[in-house]
This record gives sequence, C-alpha cells and structure tokens, in this order.
Amino acid sequence: MTEKIDKPANDIARQAGRMKSNRDSPGPSPLRGIGTFGMIGWSIVVPTVGGAFLGLWLDRITPQKFSWTLALILAGVVVGGFIAAAWMNKEGSDK
Repeated sequence: MTEKIDKPANDIARQAGRMKSNRDSPGPSPLRGIGTFGMIGWSIVVPTVGGAFLGLWLDRITPQKFSWTLALILAGVVVGGFIAAAWMNKEGSDK
C-alpha cells in the first residue's frame, strides 16, 4: 500500500524537477531575439536623437563655425554604441 502512495509522490517530484530545470535554463526563443534586437536599437536611437535635439538648441543659442547638431549626433551614435556593446557583453556573460 505504501508503494502506491510513493509512486505519485515520485512522479510529482520528477515533474517539478523538470519544470524547475526548464525555468532555470530556457531554450532559444525567437521572441528573446526580437527583444534583444529592440533593446540594442533603442540604446543607440535614444542618445542619437537626444544629441540631435541638444545640437539644434545649441546651434540656435551659440552659433559656431561647426554644426553642434552633427557633432552631437555623432557623439550620440558613439555613446549608443558603447551602451549597446556593454549590454550585449552583460547578456552574453549570463549564459
């Protein structure tokens, strides 16, 4: 009689172990890739657009021989690239 009670308990424990294993190490997912692509894109777009707006404002207030807008767009792309690279390295080290 005790054998019948232990068998369902063992089945439940085995199923719980499989569920925990799947939760701790999920397989590759297309949605995860799309999310990563979006995060990298936004980490470059936000500093670039911010630099463009700041550059337009500086061009109106303090005119120079060079364009603040172009300089800060380039700076935004560089900063965004560093942010994206740091994020990718962090995500890659989690695996």
